[in-house]
Amino acid sequence: MASSKGKKSRVLASRKAGGGSVFTEAELGAIEQDNPEGVSVQQVVEAFVEKGERMSEATFRKYVQLGLLPRSRRVARQGKQRGSKGLYPPTTVRQLAYIRRLMSQGFTMEEIQRDFLFVRGDIEALGRQLQRVYGALEEAMGSRPAREGSSMRTAMGEAREVGDDLVRRLEAIERHLTMRARMARAAV
Repeated sequence: MASSKGKKSRVLASRKAGGGSVFTEAELGAIEQDNPEGVSVQQVVEAFVEKGERMSEATFRKYVQLGLLPRSRRVARQGKQRGSKGLYPPTTVRQLAYIRRLMSQGFTMEEIQRDFLFVRGDIEALGRQLQRVYGALEEAMGSRPAREGSSMRTAMGEAREVGDDLVRRLEAIERHLTMRARMARAAV
């Protein structure tokens, strides 16, 4: 998945150790940590191919068009007239693996759209946006005098706790609704 040999060997070593065709939580975490700015469609496809999974750019783009995966954001390339490239959120590989797992369990794309992913991407986007806001505010606070900065840091810590709690609660609600949809389908 990644450009360096170390990252690639980490994924491949896990597969050889019995990881099968499914990503482990550690692999997904490593991909997300190694690519905090996002991943390209080529990186996502490469990650699945390295795991022995069939995946093409066309299939990936179809999932994006259907709303199963988030849209990319354009990022300028360095250098003269190099244009821009699309980067997807670092959690895209995780979300695509989840979609593929649901499909292997017999769920259709329509069922996945309706019952499983209707707000997941929005919740993940909210979490990423909150992290950007926290970072920008903390950077701005760094230039404040010590006594003024102390009260603002306390307020920032409290705001971060509230924001993180909000995201956790929304994720729990979404998981509960997803579980209900799975149980309803299993009962049929």
